[in-house]
Amino acid sequence: MKVGIIGAGTMGAGIAQAFAMTSGYEVYLCDISQELADKGKARILKNLDFLVGKEKITREEADAIAAKVATGQKEICTEADLIIEVAPENMEIKKTTFQELQKIVPAGCIFASNTSSLSITEMGAGLDRPLVGMHFFNPADRMKLVEVIAGANTPVELVEKIKSIAAEIGKTPVEVNEAAGFVVNRILIPMINEAINVYAAGVASVQDIDTAMQLGANHPMGPLALGDYIGLDIVLAIMEVIYHETGDSKYAPSPLLRKMVRAGKLGKKTGAGFYDYSK
Repeated sequence: MKVGIIGAGTMGAGIAQAFAMTSGYEVYLCDISQELADKGKARILKNLDFLVGKEKITREEADAIAAKVATGQKEICTEADLIIEVAPENMEIKKTTFQELQKIVPAGCIFASNTSSLSITEMGAGLDRPLVGMHFFNPADRMKLVEVIAGANTPVELVEKIKSIAAEIGKTPVEVNEAAGFVVNRILIPMINEAINVYAAGVASVQDIDTAMQLGANHPMGPLALGDYIGLDIVLAIMEVIYHETGDSKYAPSPLLRKMVRAGKLGKKTGAGFYDYSK
C-alpha cells in the first residue's frame, strides 16, 4: 500500500516512519515545499540512526526503511492508496488540502485526517469520497494508540478498514464517534487547562502542581510539563474547539493560557513555557 502523508512536521514524520517500518507499505512524505518535506525525512533518518545505535535494527534495515520514504509536495501522491492529512489544526486549511488532493489522487484512494479535535463531518463536507479520522499521538512512531473517528457520513466499512491498517502498523485502534476533542483530548486538555487555572490562582507552584499529579495520581508527567511538551498554542486551540462545540463554560480556556500564547511562550518548541528550556 502506498501512503501519502500531508505534513512533514514532527507528527507527519513520525507517522511516515511507522508506516515505512512496516512490511508492505511505501510512503510519500509531503509538505508545501521540497525543503520542508526533506526536513521531515531528516527527522526519520535521525530516529533510525538512534535505533541502529541501540541495536534495535541493523544499518541495512534502517537504509531499507529510509528508501521507502519519498519526499515532495502533494502532487507526488498520484498513486496513493491512502492519504493521511497532518496539516495545521485549522479547519479551512484542512478542507482546502482535501479539495486539492481529490484532483490528484486515484478515485479509490482513502482520505483520513490526523486532526486532534476538529469535526470530521465538517471537514469532509463536499468531498467526492468519505473521510475518516486517524488520530495518532506524539511521538507517532512509538505511541501505540490511534483514535479512529467516524463522522456522520463515514461508512462503517471505512472505519473497519482504518482499524485494520492501524493494527498492521503495530498500533491499537480505538473507535470513536465524532465529538469535540474525541476521547483523549476531551479528558486530557481540560485537565491541563485546570492545572493552569490552579497555578494562576496561586494554589501551588508549577513544580509542586506537577509533582502532586505525578505522585498523587501516578501520572508519568505533570500537566504543566505536558502542556509545554504538547505546545500551549495547541492546548489553547483544542480548548477553543471543545468550548465552542459544547457551549459549556467549564471548557473556557484559562486567561493565563491565552496570555502565554500571545507572548509566544508556547513551551518546549519555543524554549519557554511553564518551564525554561533555553539551556
